[in-house]
Amino acid sequence: MADLLDGTPLIALDAVVLDTETTGLDITHARIIQIGAVRIRNGVIGDETFEELVNPGIAVPAESTQVHGITTAMVAGRMDFAEAFDAFRRFAGDAVLVGHSIGFDLAILKRECALAELAWRVPRHLDTRLLAEAAKTDLPGFSIETLANWLDVEVVGRHSALGDALTTARLFLALAPRLRAAGLRTLAEAERAAAERVERLQPASVNGWVMPEAPQSRLDSERTLARIDSYPYRHRVADVMKDPVFVADDMSLGEAMRIMTSRRISSVLTAAAPDAGAGLAADGAGIVTERDVLWAIDADGAKALAKPVSAYASTPLHRVREDAFIYRALGRMERLGIRHLTAIDEHDRVTGSLSARDLLRLRASDAISLGDAIDHAESVADLASAWARIPAVASSLLKEGVEARGVANVISREIGAVTRQAAIMAAAQMARDNRGEPPTAFAVVILGSGGRGESLLAADQDNAVVFEDGAPGSSQDLWFAEFGEHVAEILDTVGLPFCRGGVMLKNAAWRGSLATWRDRVENWVRNSRPQDLLNVDIFFDMRAVRGKAALANRLLEEAFALGHGVPEFAKLLGEVTTTTHLPLTMWGGIRTEDGRVDLKKGALFPIVGVARCLAIRHNIARRATSDRLEGLRALDIGAPDDIANLVEVHELILGHILRQQLDDLAAGRRLTNTVLLARLSKPQQRRLKQALNSLGDVNDMVRNLMFAKPRSG
Repeated sequence: MADLLDGTPLIALDAVVLDTETTGLDITHARIIQIGAVRIRNGVIGDETFEELVNPGIAVPAESTQVHGITTAMVAGRMDFAEAFDAFRRFAGDAVLVGHSIGFDLAILKRECALAELAWRVPRHLDTRLLAEAAKTDLPGFSIETLANWLDVEVVGRHSALGDALTTARLFLALAPRLRAAGLRTLAEAERAAAERVERLQPASVNGWVMPEAPQSRLDSERTLARIDSYPYRHRVADVMKDPVFVADDMSLGEAMRIMTSRRISSVLTAAAPDAGAGLAADGAGIVTERDVLWAIDADGAKALAKPVSAYASTPLHRVREDAFIYRALGRMERLGIRHLTAIDEHDRVTGSLSARDLLRLRASDAISLGDAIDHAESVADLASAWARIPAVASSLLKEGVEARGVANVISREIGAVTRQAAIMAAAQMARDNRGEPPTAFAVVILGSGGRGESLLAADQDNAVVFEDGAPGSSQDLWFAEFGEHVAEILDTVGLPFCRGGVMLKNAAWRGSLATWRDRVENWVRNSRPQDLLNVDIFFDMRAVRGKAALANRLLEEAFALGHGVPEFAKLLGEVTTTTHLPLTMWGGIRTEDGRVDLKKGALFPIVGVARCLAIRHNIARRATSDRLEGLRALDIGAPDDIANLVEVHELILGHILRQQLDDLAAGRRLTNTVLLARLSKPQQRRLKQALNSLGDVNDMVRNLMFAKPRSG
């Protein structure tokens, strides 16, 4: 069963849908006579069901029998409640319970447990009746029949516990996309929406019901990722990999073994032309490990040592990007059950070797498999379930003392991975729809904070596509337009909402051939007016996540060079992106709205804008804001203290927003980039006020440094 986390999307929820039949509707006297349940896994109703008649120890009233058809004779000799409830608990496990007016069912279960002297605690649960009201308030009613008619769901076995559970399961799955459209995507958001609406019900109709609340099981569900070793999230593969050792394909296995022994290494890479060394394409290489040698000798005896090493080499190489965080390498080894990985660069060339022995000192945790769970998700629900683990990982890393900037980098990397996997799924859907394979080489890229490595938990979609050939409106362009529709829909379902500004590769302005993009960039740089530059800035944060990365890298390098050569463009971009209204009152206090301060608009935007426009002006082809600022300092552009302050304030603001988002997620509130001022201590508020005041002269800073001469110049 998938981890039960606050951020789990409803589409990926593992749940058990419950219904009970009783001797009456008065919860102070009614007894359970039937329990029915059906399991939902990753958005699919499976074959796992539970159905049990229960002997209540009293006669079943005739008026109740008229509703559900269960008589006293039918329950005679059946399990008592204690036996039936034990069987149900084994079936349900720790899954979220879903039901229609489930407060009634839980209240009856609670009373039965008290009568049987059984322990009881409130499970996490969702009510389809309350969720339907959150999705559509103007329905004439919220009965099962009314919802079934609205959602076009077949009603089966009405007033039998299993039949009603199955119908409710179908209602829940049909509700999920409606709830997503209403901004309710996650388990915690749905719980909060239900809790807000239960107060509107008539008191008489819910008297004694178990109401939506934050049960103890929520704390238990987060425990899996509560402790985490932060080292794999702080460091990259390049920090721990070793130089690869190549041997010729025709070298004997015995000689290869002697090389491994003399160099104290556990593997060698094999190639037809090993002299190419670390620049060799990964597709042209194999690997032989110490274990391979032992297996070869066990299978073929001493004669194996005289055979060419290629006879025992494994291909293709299992690989990992050298700039990937180490947790991704650990997760891949664990999933594949292997002990060696080959490190590659963005051009798929071998750059290093990594073994489990190199990583022994790193503690593994359940969170380590996050990256590989995303990379190998087989369905949209799988992808959503993997993505839902990000907040718990982020929370754990903060507790371990990892800087907010480092946590944002992890989030951003996984946004890239989710986008890559969505592109893979979209291409597969195109093939199933007989749209064929991609008509030309392409690169899917992410933009903005994702490209810079600075995304937080309220991220939406910012992506584009560069393809090799095809004019606007051509068959190639139309293929990528349809492809983009699939990508956008998958990402929205997973939990990365549609970009409100339309920055998505499905839209014509954010897709195009290399030639189209060159013309677009040329127009931006040479002919732009301030109003034309909205959203243009995030293009310069581009990072390829799928396809031929060289296309995107070449375009970005050309764009930086062109922007560097036209000072007016960087100057205009600076004026547009750094002009801001700091959230400060005329008396120097922090301005809030509903007790919250928008730190993205009022603080992050100007810092990011300063770094970006000056990086373009001085041709510092880096993505991260801190790297761009450090690039300015390396060129001796700007006062070191001013640069250091921007880096420090950037980290401070990221941390405040991220911690607020984690709080909001747990409370089921919609994620934003605003921070509740009251959650900050008085010293924190004073430091924030100082930080915001220090941003008051960013416009002057841009003007002063736009034409500053670098030390190297």
